[in-house]
This record gives sequence, structure tokens and C-alpha cells, in this order.
Amino acid sequence: MSLEGRTIALVEDDPIMGESLVDRLTLEGAAVQWWRTCREAYRGLKATPVDLVVCDMRLPDGTGEDVLKAGGDAAETPPFLFVTAFGDLDQAVRLMRQGAGDYLTKPFEMATFLARARQLLRRPVIIEEGALGVSPEMQAVERFLRRVAKVTSPVLLLGETGAGKEVSARFLHSLTEPRPGPLIAVNCAAIPKDLMESELFGHERGAFTGAGGRHRGYAERAGNGILFLDEIGELDIKLQAKLLRLLEDRAFNRVGGEEAVPFRARLVCATNADLEARIRSGTFREDLLYRINVLQVCIPPLRGRGDDIEWLAGRFFASFAEAQQSELQGLAVTAIDVLRGHDWPGNVRELRNRIERATTLSLGPWIMPGDLFPERKAAQSSSREPDMTLGAARDEAEKRQILRALQHSNGGVSAAASTLGISRTTLWEKMRRYRIEAPPEA
Repeated sequence: MSLEGRTIALVEDDPIMGESLVDRLTLEGAAVQWWRTCREAYRGLKATPVDLVVCDMRLPDGTGEDVLKAGGDAAETPPFLFVTAFGDLDQAVRLMRQGAGDYLTKPFEMATFLARARQLLRRPVIIEEGALGVSPEMQAVERFLRRVAKVTSPVLLLGETGAGKEVSARFLHSLTEPRPGPLIAVNCAAIPKDLMESELFGHERGAFTGAGGRHRGYAERAGNGILFLDEIGELDIKLQAKLLRLLEDRAFNRVGGEEAVPFRARLVCATNADLEARIRSGTFREDLLYRINVLQVCIPPLRGRGDDIEWLAGRFFASFAEAQQSELQGLAVTAIDVLRGHDWPGNVRELRNRIERATTLSLGPWIMPGDLFPERKAAQSSSREPDMTLGAARDEAEKRQILRALQHSNGGVSAAASTLGISRTTLWEKMRRYRIEAPPEA
């Protein structure tokens, strides 16, 4: 997710760190308000709507907790990302329970800081482009569709299954002015061949056994909207000839009918097949390809547009969390990293399904990598080296138990230590040994 167009408030009295963060956030495209005291932050939050507050814990005239309370009085409370020294960790965790979004312990890597900031900025930004994605590849597709929305020529959408061809067709439909008729979507691979002609063009009463009345087909029901033929490469060769005639004459006949019915809709086709290869094999008409391929756009696979992965995941999570009334706070940074590293053979459809399952089944408060890819966790368990030393196995089990206790206590170190039956000091020592930070960083 890009920081482009966001307004970020930085509450930091250290001139060196403050200047460094301002420079980097500005480079990422954000507008930064830098306030050096609690007093400046109070005034600024009342006067300036911001998307995120990055706040130091210790300030000259107060604490980050004071700024959080002031932010809660704003018209719309922004998420807070606290920057804290290790000794203030318990306070940071307490503030998360009061509504803060996340925290980072000093020192931190800039990449980690930017990832946490992006994770907290899940609210959509209204910009001219970005309806289909934030990657350069999908913004190019969007610009193309905006241009061709002004004409009525056929459009051919190419791309892998699940990449977003139907979403692009619906976006094109939404751009058409004045408001068109409906978008009628037809999956040419899903309708039996012997029923397709009747479904596409309709039929008259008595046209065949069981035709008890007139039936309006997809082409007629589309009116002056869009007829979207998905998987056009699977259309029967005989029906391809009739579709070609429809495009050339802008009219068709219902099955069993003699009166020509005008075709007013715009045709948009989509396929993941190599139509040139289908032509060579004799299963697709070359002349039909010429007619439907007036305006062509390729929807890139998800693995080729990494910037969209986090953006789409955030949108899907927000949608499912709202529908399920979930108390989950979002996706952990480690989960985002795993999503970015996945090859996505099922493209956007696979991402959507994984987010829906994780939102439904995660024990929270954050979606973790194992929630998204449970099959990997099972594979790792079954393939664990049998010759692991007893000490290594004990350390691995201990680390896993600490992580689980911290997650279930919502980051409360004292509560986690009590659950584990050890002192808080001992738990801190073990966390340092295993390089564990409290959730959501765990």
C-alpha cells in the first residue's frame, strides 16, 4: 500500500530522528505535519485531519499517552504508531489496549517502520486512479479502460484465471455515461453446448420440446449495456459463426424466430486461452477474433504486480471483518511479507479466498502467516528433521509456547508470564534470547 496522498502527523522532539522520518515519509509521497511537543500536537490534531499519527513516547511537556487522549477527542480518531524505548514497552502495550494501533521499539529499521505505517493505513484514499489497484501495471489498465469507455467498440480482456478480467469489465461498465443498461456476464465454459444458443439468443415458444413460452436471451437482456462473454475461447465453433453475424449485423434471431432482434449492447470478451493457437487447431474462427479484438488489454497476473497484494489484502480483510463483525485488528507484518512472497497461481481469487478463511478462523488479534497458509505449517511439521538435537527441539518448543502466550494475552507481558508460570524478568530474558517482541510483532 502506497503512502501517496496520505497526511501523517509526526510527534517527535528529537531533531535528528524527526528530520530523518520527515524526509523518508515525504519521499514516499506523504504530506507530513511535524509537531515537537504535546502542546503543538493538541492544536494540530484539532485543526488538521490526519490519516496516521507517529508519536514518540516521551516528549518535553508530556507523554505519548497524552497525545493519544487528544487524538481521541478529534472528529475522526486516526490510528497511532508509537515509537518507544525498550523500557517503555509495557506502557506501549497498555496504550494499544486503549486504542493505539501499533508500536515500534528503538532502534528500528526504516523498512519495518514503513511497513507498520502502511499496515495501519487501511482506509481507502479517494484518488482519480486506483480503483483496480495501486501498482503501475493496474493503473495503466485503468487508464486504458477510462479512455475506451467513451466508445462502443468491442473489448478483449486477456489474462490468467482469477487475475481480475470480470472486475475490469465491471469497472468499464461503471464508467459508461449516460448510465447504460445492465452488465450481463456469461461464462461460455459453464453452459452446456446444447443449451448455449438458446441462453445466448433466446427462443420462441415451441422452438423445441419444453419451450413453453418466449425466452429472452443474454444478448437481448443486456439492452444498451454490456454483454460480457467470459472464456470466449470455449464457445462452440457453430455458435462462433452466429456471434460473428450478430456483430456484423447488430441483430440476431431467437431460436425458432423469424423476426430480427436488434443488438444494442457493447460486447466485452475475456479469455485465458491462446486464441491464435485455437485458430491453428481449428477450434476458433480467425474472422471472429478480428471482430472482438478491436481494443485489447492484458490483465497482468497478481505475482507480476506486487504492490497490489497488500492493497487487495487490506480491502478484502476490511470487507470480511465488517461482514463477520470480527474483532481482528488486521494482518501482521509477517503475514504481509508471506503474501508478497507467494507465487499466487490462483491470482486475486486465491488471495480473496485465503483472506476470507483467515478472517473466519484466526484466533487473533492479528492474522498471522499460519492463518493464511495452514498447509505450509502442516508440511513443515511433517518434514521436521528427525535428528534435531534435544536442546534445539526444547528451544523451538519453548519459543513457540512464549509466542502463543503473548498472542493470547494481547501483548501483555505480565499476563503471559503468569500463564507460563515464570516471572516477568525471566520472560523478558527468554524474549531477548529468542529475539521475540510482543504481538503484533511476534
